[in-house]
Amino acid sequence: MDRREFIKKAAIGGTVAAAAATTVLSAPRVMASEKKYNWKMVTTWPPGLPIFQTGAERFAKRVEELTQGRMKISVYAGGELIPPLGTFDAVSQGTVECGYGAAYYWGGKDPACQWFTTVPFGLNAQGINSWFYSGGGLELWEETYAPFNLVPRPIANTGVQMGGWFNKKIDTIKDFEGLKMRIPGLGGKVLAKAGGTVVLLAAGEIFTSLERGVIDATEWVGPLHDLRMGFYKAAKYYYYPGWHEPGTCLEVIFNKKKYDELPADLKLMLDTAAAETNIWSLAEFDARNGEALETLIKEHKVELLRFPDNVLDSLRKMAGEALEEEADKSKQARKVHEAFKAFKAKVGGWHKLSEKSYYDVIA
Repeated sequence: MDRREFIKKAAIGGTVAAAAATTVLSAPRVMASEKKYNWKMVTTWPPGLPIFQTGAERFAKRVEELTQGRMKISVYAGGELIPPLGTFDAVSQGTVECGYGAAYYWGGKDPACQWFTTVPFGLNAQGINSWFYSGGGLELWEETYAPFNLVPRPIANTGVQMGGWFNKKIDTIKDFEGLKMRIPGLGGKVLAKAGGTVVLLAAGEIFTSLERGVIDATEWVGPLHDLRMGFYKAAKYYYYPGWHEPGTCLEVIFNKKKYDELPADLKLMLDTAAAETNIWSLAEFDARNGEALETLIKEHKVELLRFPDNVLDSLRKMAGEALEEEADKSKQARKVHEAFKAFKAKVGGWHKLSEKSYYDVIA
């Protein structure tokens, strides 16, 4: 079976991935190399972070199961072996064989990287998975990472995130002026256009910075992880929706030289485990965020606020401007941006007719 076609099919549903995994496990072993591979994976996440770091560990376990022990991956949280934001370089240079993080952290390598995590007012999880697996997005991602000796794969998605934690109310777009906020990626470019100051921090530094007033606001993920991080102790207002991250994809990256050296069946198993983990992660977020949100509101008395329509309208306009400006920074960014826009337009009519109309009915 063609590897790329398999990835597309594996992403459609967990049953397909599971069936494919069973097929691989039952295949004749005489066709496969018996060489053992011991790899290292570094991540950008703190130890024990649910779904993120635990997802990396789950991925490693699935790879070992699928390969019947022919490949083992030792997982290191951010800072245990490599600084959290050193993941890209460590894998690119071959210091370790693979890493787990988010592509928008590497916008300094090529602005195009940012589109492969999430786009403000862009595609949700279902849409971005469709782009990757069936709309040419993964091929563009591979093309973008090839000069850095990397092979990327989607491995998780948070779904629509929350808008963030703030120590002042946001009533108009002017309230962003002078605001110091931890917000990465393209969303940060929009905040800057609104007059805010973007602060980039690793996960372990966010709470202390918010508590001490180093930053005025932060976005992180959603109720499950925000509750765990304790942001309700350091900020007054919890805003929604996550206009800046409507379907945040996380990545596993492989050192291209090491990946290409693998026998075909092991490459297939790595891709299978990544696709399965992608499905599992989104299911986890959906299953657990609701309960965590209830805890934040009922037990911790968090004040939940929606960004006003006038603010969202202004941010949407600024997002369009920021995306065009960022796309002009490299030839590859322009290529990726145009492809993303075209795919969004292609599926937008159907999503409006199907997804939006359904949610309007049940709201």
